[in-house]
Amino acid sequence: MATKLAEVTFHIDEDTSHDEREQFRDTLLAMNGVMAAAYHDEKPHLMLIEYDPDAIHSIEFVNAARDRGLHAELIGM
Repeated sequence: MATKLAEVTFHIDEDTSHDEREQFRDTLLAMNGVMAAAYHDEKPHLMLIEYDPDAIHSIEFVNAARDRGLHAELIGM
């Protein structure tokens, strides 16, 4: 059975350093169902996350940001 994939654009409100973005990306990649997470330093508030919606709900990305003291929202599905 093929894995179903979804993609969401994620916006982080705070200014974060490259290292903070790397650490958050690693947190996302460690989550069951997350296939990819990418950002570009030129657009530090945005991250693209590719995931299996049968394995994880996108609200978990917001919760992971909140656990790190960040304010974030999903801006595309």
